[in-house]
Amino acid sequence: MRETASSKAPCYALVGNPNVGKTALFNALTGLHQRVANYAGVTVERREGVLCGPGAIVRIVDLPGVRSLVPRALDEEITAASLLGVGAVRAEVDGAVVVLDATQLRRGLFLLSQVLDTGIPCIVCVNMADEAAAEGSAVDTEGLSKALGGMPVVATSAPCGDGVAALAAQLRAGIAANYARTESVAEPTPTGARCQRPVEALPTHAQRPGFLCADIPGINITEPPSPERWARIREAVDASGLVQQEVSARWRFAEHVMAGVRTAHTCRLRLRSDRIDRWCLHAVFGPLLFLLVMGAVFQGVFLLATPAADGIGSLFSAAGGGLRSLLGTGFFVDLLVDGAFAGISAVVVFLPQILFLFTFLILLEDTGYLARAAFIADRPFAAVGLSGRSFAPLLSSFACAVPSILGLRSVDDQRERRVAMFVAPLLTCSARLPVYALLISAFIPQTLYWGLLTLQGLVLLGLYLLGGVLAALAAWVLDRVLRKANPVPLLLELPIYRVPSLRTVAIRIAQRAGSFMRRAGTVILAFSLVVWVLTTYPQASVAPSTALEKSAALEGSYAGQLGRIIEPLIEPLGFDWRIGIGIVASLAAREVFNSTMSVVYAVEETGQAEGDANLVTGFRRARRESDGGPMFTLATVVALLVFYAVALQCTSTIAVVARESGSWRFALAQFLTFTALAWMLAWCARHICLIFTLS
Repeated sequence: MRETASSKAPCYALVGNPNVGKTALFNALTGLHQRVANYAGVTVERREGVLCGPGAIVRIVDLPGVRSLVPRALDEEITAASLLGVGAVRAEVDGAVVVLDATQLRRGLFLLSQVLDTGIPCIVCVNMADEAAAEGSAVDTEGLSKALGGMPVVATSAPCGDGVAALAAQLRAGIAANYARTESVAEPTPTGARCQRPVEALPTHAQRPGFLCADIPGINITEPPSPERWARIREAVDASGLVQQEVSARWRFAEHVMAGVRTAHTCRLRLRSDRIDRWCLHAVFGPLLFLLVMGAVFQGVFLLATPAADGIGSLFSAAGGGLRSLLGTGFFVDLLVDGAFAGISAVVVFLPQILFLFTFLILLEDTGYLARAAFIADRPFAAVGLSGRSFAPLLSSFACAVPSILGLRSVDDQRERRVAMFVAPLLTCSARLPVYALLISAFIPQTLYWGLLTLQGLVLLGLYLLGGVLAALAAWVLDRVLRKANPVPLLLELPIYRVPSLRTVAIRIAQRAGSFMRRAGTVILAFSLVVWVLTTYPQASVAPSTALEKSAALEGSYAGQLGRIIEPLIEPLGFDWRIGIGIVASLAAREVFNSTMSVVYAVEETGQAEGDANLVTGFRRARRESDGGPMFTLATVVALLVFYAVALQCTSTIAVVARESGSWRFALAQFLTFTALAWMLAWCARHICLIFTLS
């Protein structure tokens, strides 16, 4: 057993294949006594909880689900490194609970053989025992324990809590060192002969005969060998045929264990899932069902989240007014209400979208359909360098890019994850809709085509298509730039269709919401305070009260001065310093453009509908300072629409990209790239309009 600090409680890791109910088991063991944080230096989440109750306190770490300890993706590297006790991201664990699927024991035994070869003490948890019993193939835990040399085996059903207490008692009692297997499961050859290979250059853990495959790329697991030395090691191992021999030996181990376990070989749940998949994965009906389900998710998020977000916005607006009435006036009151409180509301208003979106996606994932959706989307996504792994997260960008980027943690290929993270903000999110609605309704005529389609609706559709096309082109270009010599293929395991556990779904949703508030909230709040200072100072000698006075005060503020500074940059687009203020202020959130323009064009504060109507009037009356001509021509409006369709005007997205990529330089490069692209496309759009005399 590895040494741990005497002051720490013992730490046991949950290890298992994907879709074995490991997360549900973790939630059942720890309940609300858990926390979520990233591993040091990487952006994969680490869930750690405490098993409380009578007896010793036990820490439990839920490691990412893997099919093998031979890692190909970041989450697999973390699991392998944690069990091997190597690398910067390792979790110092004292033992492992290897979770097997009771309906598919043979698959999990391959991973169990690798965990046993690490030498770490183990016990086996056979999860989903209720499903196996329902199909008449209850697992023979005594036979399995005997076949594994007396290793403890506990049968559980995490969603309903069966067996969880017995597993908890076993963990409190401790995983004894004698539960570790001392001999290797997989010898390199049937006779145990050694092939000639530079074994002295291998890491200590890899010198074990059964662990020659455990090369962990990207993690400094020893005092280096050099990359050239590792290449020679890999060539020697590949030439020796040890990899194939090891794999064969592990499957022979699985067959040997299964021979000693009394269990039925038929799986009615799997047969039922196969019958459903005849329709879900059908060449014609599968894609149609896929579009129907994803369309329902998108519409559901949009229809349900929008009223909730509006309600939260109204609630915070009323609360801000009440807070000001209670506290009075002054610098700190203005800072609290207009700066901090407004910044908090800008964070919380995103929560409905995140909660509804992740509720739908978690339900689809737990039922087993999301894996089918990724399989169907894989072919069209592969044409632009992505895969079906990225489909579900990118779909959520149409609601909000923040949960989309958070959802890309499920993508195991880090190159693909970065490409998808880069292009996600190009897809039209709901925050752009207030800007679109205002400008389109004000300046795009309601021309009717074919008695059904309006020009305004076609323009809105064109903006959505523009974002999608640009995202596809950007992904294609980045794929060509970042393409790896050996791209990771899409390997999907289609889990059995199951009824989700509402308790597990609720815990996961709460974790996602808390993660968003911690990651994006602090940065959004800080940026909101900066924007408030820029638009408030320097203050006039007399506090402005009317709309005209507020407009004059804004012109003299730092934001107004900044608008004057950037005016030469945006003037070729037909924009002036007043639109520049709106662009700068909307960095906090795109929809801030409308409220900022209301101040710039001296619109009195009224109800939302009246305010929008007054703002339209203000737009139409606005004149250029240079020649007195109308400020908002159709060419200028089209340029502004295109600019907002492409530019990354969202602090929360920038913050989350920086956190998830682990690099502010990546986020800054994304922001500058989209800003430059938005400028060029807006310039082209304006001049195309001018060519066709649509000024």
